[in-house]
Amino acid sequence: MPIDAAGALAAAPRVREITWGPEDVQLYHLGIGAGRPATDPRELRYTLETRLHVLPSFATVAGGGPPGVIRALSVPGVDVDLAHVLHGGQRLRLHRPVPAHGRANAASRVVAAYDKGTAAVLVLRTEVTDADGPLWTDEAEVFVRGEGGWGGERGPSGRPSPPPAEPPDHVVDHVVREDQALLYRLSGDRNPLHADPEFAARAGFERPVLHGLCTYGAALKAVVDTLWDGDVTRVREYRTRFAGVVYPGETLRTRMWETAGPDRAGSVGGSVRVAVGAVERDGAPVFADTVVRYG
Repeated sequence: MPIDAAGALAAAPRVREITWGPEDVQLYHLGIGAGRPATDPRELRYTLETRLHVLPSFATVAGGGPPGVIRALSVPGVDVDLAHVLHGGQRLRLHRPVPAHGRANAASRVVAAYDKGTAAVLVLRTEVTDADGPLWTDEAEVFVRGEGGWGGERGPSGRPSPPPAEPPDHVVDHVVREDQALLYRLSGDRNPLHADPEFAARAGFERPVLHGLCTYGAALKAVVDTLWDGDVTRVREYRTRFAGVVYPGETLRTRMWETAGPDRAGSVGGSVRVAVGAVERDGAPVFADTVVRYG
């Protein structure tokens, strides 16, 4: 069997040291579309080292190397064709704000393997800790077509919940650059699905698609800039499921619904429900079940 679920779950965590600096943060921010207009003070906090804010979603690329959705494929018990792999979802929990300079240990392991019948779903959890303690925890949900059927647990329902019926509190439109995927991939995700037309066609797409984690970062930036004037330290947790693709050159519409209330630690905070769609395709959904929790 290409996927040995028991072997993947039993494998010991893989620990690697990761380091990053302001240049990595700046490249990531440019990769998700920051810096337009280039002289706007609100954009300079993402692109100028003397006033650099680190968007929490940078954690998904910190240290370079392949993202979790790719690293999950090198776990013992997993041997699949990359063309059959899709990024199903992402969850990020912040224990402290992400610094502009960092050196930390990242321990990754598969914590769940679900049998969807026609597909398998793996959940790779990565715990990142530096000299001062835990920094963040992220989970990548990996969807592998054609690799189910071993009789395992089905896991949570794959049916997304619809966005709120009432009008959103905020709406932001963002045009994706034609070369956005080529720029974003320099932060570590070199999957040819996002650059090579022939590979994209083999995977069933009409042309290369934008990285899901690029859209993930762009949507979080829209929330942080709209609600908290760029205060990246407000974010506590950010989760989504990838419901559709984005093609470079399209316009993304991010809708936000705010819910105030105490967070889990009892501090003043709340959550934001987010929906992202592609304007040129009649608002075709890109994300599902997307929530930003803040404090």
